[in-house]
Amino acid sequence: MEQVRRAAIVGTGAIATSHAQAVRAEGDRIELVAVVDVEEARAATFAREWGVPGVYSGLTALLDAEEPDVVFVCTPPRSHVPLALEALAADVHVLVEKPPALSLSEIDTLIAAERTSAGRVATVFQHRFGPAAIRLRRMVADGVLGRSLVAKSDTLWYRDGAYFDVPWRGSWDSEGGGPTMGHGIHQFDLMLSVLGPWQEIRAVAARQARAVATEDVSMALVTFADGTVASVVNSVLSPRETSQLRFDFERATVEVEHLYGYTDADWTVTPAPGHDEVARLWREDQSTTVSSHRCQLAAFLDALDRGETPPVTLADTRTTMEFIAALYASAFTGTAVKAGQIGPDNPFYATMEGIGAPWANAR
Repeated sequence: MEQVRRAAIVGTGAIATSHAQAVRAEGDRIELVAVVDVEEARAATFAREWGVPGVYSGLTALLDAEEPDVVFVCTPPRSHVPLALEALAADVHVLVEKPPALSLSEIDTLIAAERTSAGRVATVFQHRFGPAAIRLRRMVADGVLGRSLVAKSDTLWYRDGAYFDVPWRGSWDSEGGGPTMGHGIHQFDLMLSVLGPWQEIRAVAARQARAVATEDVSMALVTFADGTVASVVNSVLSPRETSQLRFDFERATVEVEHLYGYTDADWTVTPAPGHDEVARLWREDQSTTVSSHRCQLAAFLDALDRGETPPVTLADTRTTMEFIAALYASAFTGTAVKAGQIGPDNPFYATMEGIGAPWANAR
């Protein structure tokens, strides 16, 4: 018989609704027993809306009183690691929103804390869990598509000046970076989950139009360990918003275009001449499921039921965070950066800003 997991949400802003919906959709597998927010009135309103019995102003009190199995961290990025560390110290599992940390240093702190805890940390990268992404990774692993050759990841979104009026947005200290950290991360994380280890990054980043400390656009050329070459664009300046991934394999091009979540209908497969069987295999087991928090939560609970570490592990997350650090390092130093190059003695290890953005002292 499956165990009913006790869950708590920390931070009752907009993204908390996606977590509450995911919990409700999983039925008797998990119950939402408490919420936390520094704004108690907001927490109380959220609790009434979702029928949550416990309302707290801090995580410490919640952990003592409720003894949850899992905590969903939905707060602004700067508090993600301190909250995750507190939950780990209580042997509680953590599902943390992106970006999970502000630096590689913080990720390594979490990895060290997890080693001495019965709890495990998973990062919310829900686009990994849509049926089409799972099918694509399976077809790659089975060799159906042949060798990977070319790829691209475009996150072209639009955020006006008012969006950045929220105090923690657009700051290295509180958000950790611009669209590379907070927006494009979902698309290129999915790309990394398909293509495997990256090898080298050459990048540019710029502050074109928004009154922020971070970049508002970045671009990267990436070489993967298997030889695949890819481009990655992350923007909050693009009025026609889109999220796109394209993979060119020997036997087919596989593409998806969506905005904040996809279904199978958003994907297309174009076989290379003589390889029509690829399209036939792709069409098997078609689904209308949206890539969502519910998909990831189901996988998270499945792993716990099997006694396994829930996806996305801190090791997986570190690969994506190292990619981000290398992108900033390349953009700010004007050099190519290789995987494994950013260690504790590198300025981009402790902060994504590293040596400082080129525009920091510009008039």
